[in-house]
Amino acid sequence: MKLDTDLYAYPWKSMQENNCNSYVIGGDFPVLIDPGHEHLVNSLLAQMEKDGHRTENLRLIIATHIHPDHFEAVQTFGKAGVLLAMHPEEETFLKEAGGDFFRAFGLEMPDFKVDFHLQEGELKLGSKTFEVFHTPGHSPGSISLYWPEKKVLFTGDVVFPMGVGRTDFPGGDGALLRKSIERLAQLDVEWLLSGHGEVLKGKRNIQRNFSYIKSNYFDSL
Repeated sequence: MKLDTDLYAYPWKSMQENNCNSYVIGGDFPVLIDPGHEHLVNSLLAQMEKDGHRTENLRLIIATHIHPDHFEAVQTFGKAGVLLAMHPEEETFLKEAGGDFFRAFGLEMPDFKVDFHLQEGELKLGSKTFEVFHTPGHSPGSISLYWPEKKVLFTGDVVFPMGVGRTDFPGGDGALLRKSIERLAQLDVEWLLSGHGEVLKGKRNIQRNFSYIKSNYFDSL
């Protein structure tokens, strides 16, 4: 669904199967953030096509992290020549522990090739400029992506509406997650687009969400 010019959200709403929310940044360099599970990717593709986004027009997949519900379907887009980017620490984690992690969920590692790394700092994609934040805690190389022009923050599984990403998976770290959330809470955000849950809109609502998280989750992380 279209949220704003060149900004599209595809929330996963089924209660029967776990999958992530996916997002498309349109314009002169179309980007897909987190394609989700392989066996559910046709649902995403159908929604995207309704908004005029075809696989062959995508330029880049950004993986906020490599957990299967966010990452497995990269192979569908890789076969179509779409580039893949992630943080270097997440690629290291994937190479070292990814096979065991995927098999723990009864899955096999997808076919993929990382084309470039997302480093902390400015990221130019076509005519648009973003800021990459390395936000570990849920996984070692988790990233969050901020779009200053529209005050949009993509958080992966770092921050949810009224919740945070779990830290009991391999590579999780509660202390690092707290620090990551503190950093993100300082940004001027009008759209918070997380890996699961509803879209949050409005600075007041988003700051209220950060305050709730700090009050209700920080002591247990």
